[in-house]
Amino acid sequence: MDTTATGNPDIPADIAATLVDPAAYAGQRIHDSYRWLRANNPLGVARPDGFEPFWVVTKHAHIQAVSRQNELFHNADRPTTLTNRAIEQRVRKITGGPNLVRSLVQMDAPDHPKYRALTQGWFMPANLGKFEPRVREIARATVARMMEKGGACDFVADVALGYPLHVIMEILGVPERDEPRMLRLTQELFGAQDPDTARIREALTAEQFSAMMQMVVADFGAYFKGITEERRRAPRDDLATVIANAKIGGDYMPEHDATSYYMIVATAGHDTTSSSTAGAIWALAEDPDEFARVKANPELIPGLVDEAIRWMTPVKHFMRSATSDTELGGRNIAKGDWLMLCYASGNRDEEVFDEPFKFRSDRKPNRHIAFGYGAHLCLGQHLAKLEMRILFEELLPRLKSLRLDGEVKMTQATFVNGPKKLPIRFQVN
Repeated sequence: MDTTATGNPDIPADIAATLVDPAAYAGQRIHDSYRWLRANNPLGVARPDGFEPFWVVTKHAHIQAVSRQNELFHNADRPTTLTNRAIEQRVRKITGGPNLVRSLVQMDAPDHPKYRALTQGWFMPANLGKFEPRVREIARATVARMMEKGGACDFVADVALGYPLHVIMEILGVPERDEPRMLRLTQELFGAQDPDTARIREALTAEQFSAMMQMVVADFGAYFKGITEERRRAPRDDLATVIANAKIGGDYMPEHDATSYYMIVATAGHDTTSSSTAGAIWALAEDPDEFARVKANPELIPGLVDEAIRWMTPVKHFMRSATSDTELGGRNIAKGDWLMLCYASGNRDEEVFDEPFKFRSDRKPNRHIAFGYGAHLCLGQHLAKLEMRILFEELLPRLKSLRLDGEVKMTQATFVNGPKKLPIRFQVN
C-alpha cells in the first residue's frame, strides 16, 4: 500500500528500528528496508524508541531537492548525523550545540562557503595533477606488497586501509610514523558503533558513548595542535600549512574549528575511499565476467571506480533540519523537522538506475549521489577517484584471477561503513 496516498506519513515500527540499528547496515537488511520505503512510503516519518522523530528521505530526486536548498534545509541546527536523544543531550551539555565537532559538514552559510574556500583549490583536478606521480608510486608499492602475499590476502587490511591513508596523510603533511594513530582514531570515530573498533566494548550508556567520542576528538585536537604550531613556525607545501595559517575575518580560525577541519580531511579523506576500493574488489571477485571485462578494457576503470562508489555508498546518511514550513514529495514538512538523507537508498533508486542491484562498470550515466549533492558536495571527490583509478590501473593488469576466500564482513555503523574483512585469493600474471 502506498501510504503517501493515505496521508499517514508514519513508517512501520520494524523498518524504523532497522534504520537505527548499526547491525542492519552490515548486511542486506538495510537495503530491504530502503526498497520497501521507496516503493511504499518514500518520504515517511520514523519514530524509533529513544530517538526524536525524523523524516526518511529515500528517493534520489528528493535527496537532491533537499541538498540544493541550503537556506531551507540546514546542516548545523540539529545533529548532522543520526543521534539518539540521550547522546544529543549529552553532546549539548559538552559543546552547547548539537554536534561534537564543527567541520564543513556541520556548517551552514555564511561560514560554510568561507571555510570551504580555504582548501577548495587544493582538491581541484588542476592541483591534484601534481600529486599523480607520487600517488602512482604509492599505488605501485602497495600492489608490490600484495603480490608478495602468496596469492591470498585480506584486501581490507593489506591494501584498502593503508593505501588511501598514506596518500591523504602525505597531502595533509602527517609523517608516516603517525599513520597508525590516525587510522585508529578514524576507526574509533566512524566505527564507534562496531564492537571491533569501539574503545569500550560492552553496551554503552549515552554518558559513556559521548565520553568516548569526546576522548577521540580530544586526541585528534592534541595531535593537530602540535602540527598547527609547527606549520606556523615553518610553513611547508602541504594542506596542514593551509589550515594552520588560514584566516577567517582577519584572524586564525578558532582552535575547535581547526581541529574539526583537520579531522574531516584526515578521516573522510581515506576511510570512505578504503570502503569503495574494497567494494570494487569484492564485486569483481564475485563476478568473474565483470572482472574479465574490466581487465580486457582498461578504459572501463573510471566507470569501475564510479560504480564502486555508488555500490558501497560509504556515507550512508546525513541529517538536515527545515528552517521553515515547506512541502516535499506531497508531504508537509514543518519548521524544525529533522530529515535523514539516505544516500545508499538514492543510489539504488529504480527510477534513476537501470538494474540498480547489479554491479556494472559500464554504467552510463552513473548519476550516483554518494558524494552528496549541492553546496556540500564532497570536497575530496576528485582525489578519491584519482586514487582508486591509479590503484586499479596498477593492480588489475597484474591479476590473472580473483575470487573470494572466505566470509566478507562489514562494519556495523549507521553513518559510515564498508567492508572490514575481505579475504581474497588471486593468481598473478
